[in-house]
Amino acid sequence: MKLRRATLSVLVFFALLAGIGAVWRFGDTPAVDDAVVEEGPVPLPPVPPRIAEGGDYDLCLSMIADDPQSAANFAENWQGHGGGDPALHCQGLAAEALGEPEKAAVILESIANTGRGTPLSRATIYAQAAQSRMVADDAAHAFTDDSLALAIDPDNADTLLDRAMAAFMMDRNQNAIDDTTAALDIDPRRADGYTLRGTAWRRVERWELARDDIDRALLLDPDLPDALLERGILRQHARDARGARADWVRVTQLSPGTPLADLAEQNLDLLEAGPRQ
Repeated sequence: MKLRRATLSVLVFFALLAGIGAVWRFGDTPAVDDAVVEEGPVPLPPVPPRIAEGGDYDLCLSMIADDPQSAANFAENWQGHGGGDPALHCQGLAAEALGEPEKAAVILESIANTGRGTPLSRATIYAQAAQSRMVADDAAHAFTDDSLALAIDPDNADTLLDRAMAAFMMDRNQNAIDDTTAALDIDPRRADGYTLRGTAWRRVERWELARDDIDRALLLDPDLPDALLERGILRQHARDARGARADWVRVTQLSPGTPLADLAEQNLDLLEAGPRQ
């Protein structure tokens, strides 16, 4: 994907948001903590580079988006008749689409580990396995899979951002900062990268650096909801309640009915309640 790669890569199977939650400078009012939010069904676009050519492979992949169960059945039958890695690849992607990310990751890792594909295809499959691990809330294995992908394809900005998110989920903020920095060196117009790095800077209380990155993200994409949510957090920390409120209200307008909007609304409620005395 982009996890909105479109969001983070055109290969990602999940959407993620980072660093959500109000931070109060005074009192002991509870705040919404950092969270990662999944935003609806995982997109399953065609996967470049392909690991094979052929009609069966094309047919199996074509079924995943609209009928993943049929794709899984086809792949299993094909595998039983010598389908090899292409059949396994389709089976793994179908498992992801069916809501079985752990199964998908195991299958995809098994393909990449054999070393039979091209280096680029193996890197792609490791990255896909990492995305499945993230969907399964297994950031540690995702980090390992992304590291294996980057050992083969070190200048892939999407995979760097995926590994940064895995590090972020494990509270390894400096690792997240390092990987997002490397990704932004490769592709400096990634608003999602600046948002993630800005959130990591906030976590380690580097407020000026956090504000700078979030401002850059919003210059690139003024209506990026997770960047607006994060700017609201930073504004609240700076005692700019009016600015924080405006950002969080805008999030609810841009993403109505989503978990992200729910978090913005919770922060608005905390803002209205004020700190405990």
